[in-house]
Parts: sequence; C-alpha cells; structure tokens
Amino acid sequence: MAVVKMTEYGALPAVQLTAADGAQAIVSLFGAHLLSWKTADGKQRLFVSAQTPLDGSKAIRGGVPVIFPQFNVRGPGLRHGFARVSNWRLTGQGGDGGSSFLEFSLAPGDISAEHAQAWPHDFALTLRFTLQGDALEMDFRAHNPGAEAYPFGVALHTYYDVGQLDATSISGLQNQSFLDHHNNTRVQDTPALHFTEKHDRMYDATPGVTLNTADATLRLEQTGFEQWVVWNPGQEDAQALVDLADEEYQRFICIEPARIYQQPLAAGATWTGKHRITV
Repeated sequence: MAVVKMTEYGALPAVQLTAADGAQAIVSLFGAHLLSWKTADGKQRLFVSAQTPLDGSKAIRGGVPVIFPQFNVRGPGLRHGFARVSNWRLTGQGGDGGSSFLEFSLAPGDISAEHAQAWPHDFALTLRFTLQGDALEMDFRAHNPGAEAYPFGVALHTYYDVGQLDATSISGLQNQSFLDHHNNTRVQDTPALHFTEKHDRMYDATPGVTLNTADATLRLEQTGFEQWVVWNPGQEDAQALVDLADEEYQRFICIEPARIYQQPLAAGATWTGKHRITV
C-alpha cells in the first residue's frame, strides 16, 4: 500500500510518496518540483545541487523544474516562467495495485500579483507524478478556462544523476536535426551523444531516447511535446553558476521534453504532455 505524508526538503514544505515496493518520490509544493525519485532498490535517479537554495527564495537547481509559460527567454515574461517559483496545491493522491500518484494544481489565484500582471490569462495547470515499478510518469495538463487564447511554452527540465558524466551517453538521436547554443541548425551523425564539453541542444522530438550511464540504462519517452532539450553547462559555464558547485556538472545531464516556442491554447482547450522514464 502506498503511503503519502507531508515532510520538508531543506526549508520547503514537501510531499513524500512511498510506493508499496519501496520506490519513493518527494515533491516540493514550491514549483510542484520533483526533488527526489528513488527506485525500489533505493537508488537516487535525480540530481539536486548541494549549492541551490531550498527556501523558496529562487528556483531550484536540480530535480525537475516545471517550465511554463515560456521556455528560457522565448517569450516576454520571466525567464523559464513563473510555474517553478510559485506555490502549487496538492489536489490528488491515490493508487491501485502496481501504481501510485500525487497530483498538483496551479491557477491564477496561486501566483504573485507581479506574475499575474505580466501574464494576465486565466489558466489551470495540473501535474501528476506516478510511480509504477521501475518507472516514473509525469503528466502535465494546461487548460484554458478563459474566453481568449493564451500563448505558452512548456518543459519538464529533468536533471538525471549520472554519477560520472564522461561515462554517460544518449542514443536514439542519430539523424535528428538540432539547434545548438549558437543557434545553428545541425544534424547529429553519430549513433550516440557523448559529453566532453558544454551541450545545449534542442532536438526535434523522437518518441524516445535512451540514457546510458555507468551503472544504469534509462528509457525516456514523451508524447505531446515537440523537442528534446539536452543540456550540461560544461566546466566553464558551471563555474559561473552560483547555485552549482564547480565540479557538480560532472554528475548530471539534463534531458527534457519541451515545447520551446510559445503557441496558442484556444479558449476552452486543454493541452497534455506526458514524459515516462523507465529504468
């Protein structure tokens, strides 16, 4: 039987879900931010920086930040949007047999006046985390209850704890076009992507990719999103990040399902994006 309890992560109010098989997830109400995911063997699958503030003063470096309603600066508002720095509500929990879930919601009344003024739209967001054996599924829904369309971009910016970056590779992206951090469009011609320098690439979405680390293989699948974003800051950029220790870049890789360009959501419509990770 799954167990749900309120807890704290740093100074942040959080919800801990423990599945019947021992798998565990911890989600902060601040940002509906998944901070920890352990499979039943006790292995931590996500990276969170030891340097990041965990008091709600700024966005968290690690775990799964929720990017909405814009990706990076691809929009007129706050970089990466307000969802990751707003307080969500726990609005659902449950399970049946082999799966258990937590669901969080965000609406205009939950965000600051400053963010509401900058993005004055009626919206309803839900994010469900489901544990199912050695898999984690994230279901994100954006609904427009208003009378006019609103523009949005979205991403689930997942930081994987890979242990050792130079022993890590990603397969499943060969022959896919991508936009690099110089805004050049290129095509990956190698079967696997390895990490010896900074990577900031936005690939056309494929149904799935495989993350290979020194001690695990993870299958990542997505529907509804349009890109895979692959990011690691490399040594030089990592040293410029105050919420990341200089050598921590060697412990993680970000692979995120995304819709990096803001697109309209019609009045009354709902958009759904799913991301499934299987070890």
